[in-house]
Amino acid sequence: MAAPVRPAQAARPSGDASLLDPAVLARIGGIDLIARAVVDGFLGGLHRAPALGASNDFAEHRAYLPGDDPRRVDWRLYARTDRLHVKEFEADTNASVSVLLDVSRSMDFGRAGRPTKLHYAKMLAASLLWLARRQRDRVGLLTFDSAVREWVPPSGKHLPMALHALEQARPGGAGELTAPLRASAELFRRRGLVVVISDLYAEPAEALEAVAQLRGRGNELLLLQVLDPAERDLPLDDSTGLRDLETDDALPIVPKVARQQYRALLDAHLAALEAEARTRGVLYGLFDTGTPLDAALFRYLAARQRLEHRR
Repeated sequence: MAAPVRPAQAARPSGDASLLDPAVLARIGGIDLIARAVVDGFLGGLHRAPALGASNDFAEHRAYLPGDDPRRVDWRLYARTDRLHVKEFEADTNASVSVLLDVSRSMDFGRAGRPTKLHYAKMLAASLLWLARRQRDRVGLLTFDSAVREWVPPSGKHLPMALHALEQARPGGAGELTAPLRASAELFRRRGLVVVISDLYAEPAEALEAVAQLRGRGNELLLLQVLDPAERDLPLDDSTGLRDLETDDALPIVPKVARQQYRALLDAHLAALEAEARTRGVLYGLFDTGTPLDAALFRYLAARQRLEHRR
């Protein structure tokens, strides 16, 4: 079975990667500011800016970027300001982009100077929503643990509400995928892109069956799994006890003895998740909390492009 997809294999922008380091971003403070920093750094490193559509409804000016179509340059504005700007237009058929964020108790884990999984996931969600709105998409947010906790419907005006909800999100109770995602599926009546961010503490087939409920009326699905590096490597040396954040159960282990078997089991679990996602036509990405967030934005753009092709 193929190894899990790793974000490091994706093409990377040429900008300063340190600007996208989650540990650096976590110290900035403020989800809105973090999202701006990530998206501006990401777009600054692209050779081309993603297209915003080409209807006749003018949206705004923005600074010219290498690779932009010269026909979109506002030469009259250039004559007045001596600066290159391009015209952006509202797309004729904007998409809806909804992020579903797992806020269950297991997401409240982090160590070794890294942000917790939840804080990383919040930065990731905010960046995706900010980029989607920059593309004139309607954006929405839903948080869940064993039930739906917060729901911001997709709208062109709801980015501030979604970012505020992310800012206020706190670890909840025990996690569960099937029930909250079934309830979420009832909320999506318009085709769009649905992004699920979770640590996926569930059997692979069960997890992907739950996510597949969201396909609804032709939704494209992007599944982003977030883990802490410690969950992948078990970097412990002395005998210790592990505690399940979901159930509070304790398990004594000897890491030197268990590490090899643990890693083999985890690799098999991740490979099964990737295979299930591929079988169901879900774009899957595996991230640890040290992965720069631009890799997730590339996956978002790939999913967005696939959605555009289906229209």
